[in-house]
Amino acid sequence: ELCVKVRFIKKGTDAPVTGQQYTVRLYDRDIFLDDEYLGHAKLNERGEARIHFSPTEIRNYHLGFEELPDLYILLFRGNTVHFQSKVWDNVDFEKLNLQEIKEGTELNFGTFLVD
Repeated sequence: ELCVKVRFIKKGTDAPVTGQQYTVRLYDRDIFLDDEYLGHAKLNERGEARIHFSPTEIRNYHLGFEELPDLYILLFRGNTVHFQSKVWDNVDFEKLNLQEIKEGTELNFGTFLVD
């Protein structure tokens, strides 16, 4: 299992975005099919979310069709998308030395400024 970590801070304040109304979701963008939902997490008091998923569960991974996943993050406030990250194209877990994933492995997707 792999853990993707993201952090959200409010523009101009450096204060973390917090609250139970916020949910972070991780997706794999697919060209021919609907984007694949991989997991979600709530924000903690530091504005961080950790989403746990297994790269081997990604549809078409290692099938040669759309071999490498294109990952992105959505931040929801309630049922509304509040922020969407850029898409990380062709995330190669093997080149990131994550093919032998160890318990607690964390991939930091960064900190995002939001309104």
